[in-house]
Amino acid sequence: MTSIKSERDALCIDATVIGNGLGIEPSLVPARMREGKITSLCERGVDTDTGRYRLTFFFENRRFRLVVDEGGNVIQRSTLDFRDRQLPSSMHKPGA
Repeated sequence: MTSIKSERDALCIDATVIGNGLGIEPSLVPARMREGKITSLCERGVDTDTGRYRLTFFFENRRFRLVVDEGGNVIQRSTLDFRDRQLPSSMHKPGA
């Protein structure tokens, strides 16, 4: 079973995936999202990337990114940690 599903034109991602990627307890993910402390960006692929999605999550000084196919299979995963520096606001924009 995949931890990323497409439901009604929306992608549903298990909090464990996000928590592990951002380095926080998965049970805290929903609350941090409601509080606006975890933000996200979803980009749909075009041209040669049609059928793929890039999902990016931001929390404090970390960025967690997944590239998935239409079936929810993870193609690429990366985490960027800025350590003691705040995440630049430009990192919250598409293409960053």
